[in-house]
Amino acid sequence: MTTFVPTSEEDPVLAVVRFTSELAWADAGPEVAEPQVTRLCVEAHECMVMSRWVDLASLMLTSAELIASRVSEKDFECIFAVICTLAARTSIPEEAFEIAKLISTKIIQQPNDKPSLRLKMLFNLYNLLEIPDGRFFIYTKALVLAAGGKVTESIIPSFKMIDTFLQEWGIGKEEQRELFLAISNILKETKSMGKESFVFLSKYLATFSAEEAYSMNEAKEEAVRAIIEFVKYPDMFQSDLLDTPAIAQLEKDGKYALVYQLLKIFLTSRLDAYLDFQAANSNLLKSYGLVHEDCISKMRLMSLIDLSCNESGEIPYSQIKETLRITDDEIEYWVVKAIMSKLLDCKMDQMNQIVIVSRHAERVFGPSHWQALRTKLEFWRVSFLTDSAD
Repeated sequence: MTTFVPTSEEDPVLAVVRFTSELAWADAGPEVAEPQVTRLCVEAHECMVMSRWVDLASLMLTSAELIASRVSEKDFECIFAVICTLAARTSIPEEAFEIAKLISTKIIQQPNDKPSLRLKMLFNLYNLLEIPDGRFFIYTKALVLAAGGKVTESIIPSFKMIDTFLQEWGIGKEEQRELFLAISNILKETKSMGKESFVFLSKYLATFSAEEAYSMNEAKEEAVRAIIEFVKYPDMFQSDLLDTPAIAQLEKDGKYALVYQLLKIFLTSRLDAYLDFQAANSNLLKSYGLVHEDCISKMRLMSLIDLSCNESGEIPYSQIKETLRITDDEIEYWVVKAIMSKLLDCKMDQMNQIVIVSRHAERVFGPSHWQALRTKLEFWRVSFLTDSAD
């Protein structure tokens, strides 16, 4: 197979134009091919002389994609690496962005052809480009390519850096909204990353203000999805969903009001409220894939958290038995289960048949809890500075 090797005698851009055009026209015969190759090389040279970088990128991309199936992956990567440098040659940010759009759009046109390599090429372009909004555009294309080419494992590690990226990109709320939902959908397809998917889905919903949530239907389906995922996950016990306007809009929605009611039960009520709800809406729960027995198990732990909120910090065994609807033999099992789930720090006084709670988790972590946490952190900071001064 022919290998592309740029030489020091010719600009790499012109070398790529010559190599790709010769290969693209190879089947036409010398009489047809040579004039076409010469024409393309002359046109490319004129673009360089006149700094018409966008036109040059378009010319190079046309030939490069034509020969994609006829060159090795190494050559294909090298060709696009040279094309990507055009984004760095122009001193005009708008032109650099336009070139990046042309290149990234061309790269993702065939997501199933060398998807891992194409993803690598996109990130090469990302690193070359210094324009924040251009980088964001390329990243969104990388998400599309990773999902379409089924190579999400190559982009998932970058999700840990999203907060840093957001500071760098400086994008608006609409763009953040699209980004969070795209990431959530990618993670949703990865079975072991359900919680991570839920986190980004929650970020997506949090971008809607109260006014937007009530006027934009696009948030409703995802809001319902967030509720069902929260209810379904056996080890997720805390949420601020109730304070999210995109969720709150469901309370009076003719289609989804019951789903909102279910969330409210899981975050603010005890097992008896869930059992009453299930008795009246069993078909609804089944339609969302919720298993009654799993819901009971989770609500027992939620109810145990609720029992722990009393001022005395003591819970009688009898109250646990009644609230969780269990037998005497099961009481300590559920207390231990709550401890193992890090929902409670407590001791069991078997002699007096009480549980002594020293700490319990919060089922709802809303604005008031964040404020209390900020106040506590500020107190610790001031105390630390005072102690250091002494």
